[in-house]
Amino acid sequence: MTKLILKFQGLSAGAKIVWSILILLVLFLISFGITLGVLKALGKSISSPLSPLSNLKDTTSEKGGSGTNACPLNGLTFNDDQKEKWEKRRPLGVMVENHLDSRPQSGVSRADVVYEAVAEGGITRFLAMYLCQDAGDITPIRSARTYYVDWLSEYDALYSHVGGANTDGPADALEQVRDYGIRDMDQFGLGFPTYWRGSDRFAPHNVHSTTEKLWEAAEKRNWGPQDEEGNRWDENFVIWKFKDDAPSESRRNPTKPLEVDFWEGPDDYDVTWKYDSTTNTYLRFHGQTAHVDALTNEQIAPKVVVIQFQDESSADDGYPGNVHLLYETIGSGSALMFMDGKVIVGEWQKDSRTTRSKFLNESGDEIELNRGQIWIQIVPTGSKVTY
Repeated sequence: MTKLILKFQGLSAGAKIVWSILILLVLFLISFGITLGVLKALGKSISSPLSPLSNLKDTTSEKGGSGTNACPLNGLTFNDDQKEKWEKRRPLGVMVENHLDSRPQSGVSRADVVYEAVAEGGITRFLAMYLCQDAGDITPIRSARTYYVDWLSEYDALYSHVGGANTDGPADALEQVRDYGIRDMDQFGLGFPTYWRGSDRFAPHNVHSTTEKLWEAAEKRNWGPQDEEGNRWDENFVIWKFKDDAPSESRRNPTKPLEVDFWEGPDDYDVTWKYDSTTNTYLRFHGQTAHVDALTNEQIAPKVVVIQFQDESSADDGYPGNVHLLYETIGSGSALMFMDGKVIVGEWQKDSRTTRSKFLNESGDEIELNRGQIWIQIVPTGSKVTY
């Protein structure tokens, strides 16, 4: 020790400063590690040191199902206080990734509607739509893709994402966001504290935000429920038809789970849905691993699962690997609608980018959907779906 002290004293002033900083950094890391170990032993947790909130769960609403006010997006009922909140804002779409390194995600269990499709390389991504519920933490938020913009446009919604595909061509999502006049909530335009990067995982899988912060940022830009001319977002919004759950004696217990194969190749992104007749929900799994929301510790369990078959093609836009995709989002195609333990074979229809998608039975009648979270999976025409 004496020799080390003497060597330190013999260093130049600049070297002493560098070594002092390094020693302090090592001591900090040691103490931080000890703190984490103690908290873990006590069953405690801490927020990300980069988080602008001390407790992200404070702004997470309870699940609906009580009250008499039906959510325009999924028909779930809420009390008067929650309705008063959603009437003061417009729908919010958030891009949430589903890469293996992004799991478990946070906040998806509180989305009213979720769209899922392949972003690239067989890896799916979610467009989580919020209006009637609040999520205290949403992560990890990722980049925009062109077909999600088409689904988002049905809601005249805010669009939260981190950059996006921007190669010249048909998959240039960022250019389309500008051309279409989408209310753009890009992280690169808003920054901290609306968005922040947590220390819980590595970039690019660590961008966080909350519904509260995103709606607050939108309000500062005068992007509330009305546009510049005073028209509300829902003035011409077409609400899907909804119904109450089938009585327990009318529900069917399928002998096989619903299994969806998006692409040929690794099965890390294949999805299994197991029907629970008690809750009348579909429990989501990746293989045999339950898909759990890290924020609420709840397994993802929508009331309705819709499988839309759409033609998929490569954008051929010159992007490395030609990974950018296109889906035929406009028009019609086959669809499977799962609820009450049963399947309805029919089709989807969407007349234009801004018009509402509809789900029809084989007779051409619009289907009444159960009230609650609706999960819409878009798979390439011909994909393997078993049930």
